Amino acid sequence: MSRIGNRLLTIPAGVTVEETEGIITVKGPKGELKQKLPGEITIKVEEDKVTLERKNEEAKAMHGTINSLLNNMIIGVTKGYEKALEIIGVGYRFNVQGKKLVISAGYSHLVNMEIPEGITVESQSNTEITVKGIDKVLVGEFAANIRKVRSPEPYKGKGIRYKDEHVRRKEGKKAA
Repeated sequence: MSRIGNRLLTIPAGVTVEETEGIITVKGPKGELKQKLPGEITIKVEEDKVTLERKNEEAKAMHGTINSLLNNMIIGVTKGYEKALEIIGVGYRFNVQGKKLVISAGYSHLVNMEIPEGITVESQSNTEITVKGIDKVLVGEFAANIRKVRSPEPYKGKGIRYKDEHVRRKEGKKAA
């Protein structure tokens, strides 16, 4: 029995959850998100509660997944998601130019990244940025792609890392 799939989700005030033709739509103060519903799973919306039920045992794998995705959508349209990144290194910097993020990360060229629709990137300083949006998957994926430009190395700790990330450091060579 899926414990996460059977979890009862509460809908906060100002949020509507609807299901039409196999597509779940969640509307809230920050925007609107949609998710395709597998055929074996049905959704019941009663006042401020949402429950998911599966028709057969084969749908067990998707039961908890859809429940978690629906919960993430409800949180996204009310609070939103954000990931903070920082860049460490001499001459390393972020620069937000409209819908582009320009990263100077020690390469011979600047790295230009298009900011996807539905994502905002705010710059606290030239070494710190925050990626914000209502879609948890999109925010996490874009932040991971930024980090991938120059992931932190273990000897000096230079590179792009999440704000709360701990980079395990290595000692380096010993003099004989």
